[in-house]
Amino acid sequence: MKAKSLVSIFDKCIDDYHKFDNVNQEIINPFEKNSFEGILYRKCWIDTVQWHYEDIIRDDEINPKKALDLKRKIDKSNQKRTNLVEVIDDYFIDEFKKANPQKNASINTESPAWAIDRLSILVLKIYHMAEESRRTSATKDHRMKCSEKLSILNEQKSDLCLAIDQLINDISEGKKVMKVYRQMKMYNDEDLNPILYKKDKD
Repeated sequence: MKAKSLVSIFDKCIDDYHKFDNVNQEIINPFEKNSFEGILYRKCWIDTVQWHYEDIIRDDEINPKKALDLKRKIDKSNQKRTNLVEVIDDYFIDEFKKANPQKNASINTESPAWAIDRLSILVLKIYHMAEESRRTSATKDHRMKCSEKLSILNEQKSDLCLAIDQLINDISEGKKVMKVYRQMKMYNDEDLNPILYKKDKD
């Protein structure tokens, strides 16, 4: 699957979310849940909801209790996001299990899934920057600056799509090694976060 196809899935997900624009709305995944497309759609949905969580929590007048609850939701969202990135990497590990790395094969700075994670966030950023570039309540100068930023973001998207396609192609041809390091997040783990495991001793 080419990176442009991934962008199409992300675009659909973001458009679907903004039909209601409510962080509490249920996801209706148009793809089979455990298919590659379904996983990508779910991953982008998490990113989109979290984008709006991050907007809400920056309200200076937010109730402290609500802010704490929102911070917990953001933490859980981050964990779900990380878990899904690893599922995507599992897909590529299986996809390239028969690939034979060349003797001089190199290792990439990130796995395909983490590059796709960046693409999902970038598509989301493009959506909202485009909104700002058209916002009638903003000044002309604001819209112009956002349009300039939007142009750069679209160029970045094209470059990232090309880089992802090249990475996947290089792995399949043995020019790069498909190697994955799990995130091993510690702050949500009751055995690794001292604040959490000390509670058990109290």
